[in-house]
Amino acid sequence: VADFSPDDAVMLQDVLRGLALPEKNIPSLYFYDQRGSELFDAITAQPEYYPTRTEIGILERHGAEMAAAIGPGVRLIELGSGSALKTELLLARLEEPAAYVPVEISREHLMAAAARIAADFPDLEVLPVTADFTEPFALPEPVRRRVQRNVAFFPGSTIGNFPRGMAADLLAATCREVGPGGAMLIGVDLVKDRDILERAYNDAAGVTAQFNLNLLVRLNRELGADFDVSAFHHLAVWDEAAARIEMRLISTRAQRVHVAGRPFDFAAGEVLVTEYSHKYTPAAFRSLAEGAGFIASRAWTDPQALFSVQLLEVPAAAQDSSGGT
Repeated sequence: VADFSPDDAVMLQDVLRGLALPEKNIPSLYFYDQRGSELFDAITAQPEYYPTRTEIGILERHGAEMAAAIGPGVRLIELGSGSALKTELLLARLEEPAAYVPVEISREHLMAAAARIAADFPDLEVLPVTADFTEPFALPEPVRRRVQRNVAFFPGSTIGNFPRGMAADLLAATCREVGPGGAMLIGVDLVKDRDILERAYNDAAGVTAQFNLNLLVRLNRELGADFDVSAFHHLAVWDEAAARIEMRLISTRAQRVHVAGRPFDFAAGEVLVTEYSHKYTPAAFRSLAEGAGFIASRAWTDPQALFSVQLLEVPAAAQDSSGGT
């Protein structure tokens, strides 16, 4: 397994920087220790959480069209592969894929998913990479089949977790990674009614609350922090002006927390932002993708237009639109 995962020093630096801001935040990528990954899988099964089942429905209904548009002999690079459940729907329809490259920050989760895919597709070369996919990483080369095309697969609306500038940067980096003639198949959550959105991120069973609070448990365990987890509560709200869900941990009292010996004061009611989940109109996402160097060639949605899966393609004679970084 190629391992490019961030180390504890990077996590500590990110957390200290975020807690020192006037509006405290912690990067959402640190949700995904083993427990966090398990809790996220449980979130996707909650009745209020529409994105996963809706995207699976789109893949089941239109997967053959997607596979035909992608073509044969692809190296399928899944960014943030998680449990890779949706991947099977796509892999089963692809024509002689050259390799499957799952990229995931949680090594234990990655290896379990890679082993399952390898068992379910015994003729497929599975080449897992432990990495933060927002940073550059080397693509492993398959040995059994020739790669005819690189295709990044980014389901689950994870693109929404990035502020729009960072989302544009990630799309531009992926455009370069897959190269001329490459493509990206990406899940994009769509702007919709506030009530549907807020219920999805505040499920009645409290699984999202557990997932959010587990971040503090992880910081206590791995960074020697002393968060009183019971002194924070979860709330997700829709910010219409920014077109995003904001996931928050709210301090229930005035308190001082230490991380690596550094004190951070929270007022009663103070918000710690742990995740943004941006939603897009079709036109807004097309503009973002094309600004990053892709051509937005196809889009598939569910009958209620809650969610979309979009195929972005790199021109065969692509120019680097990023200005070179």
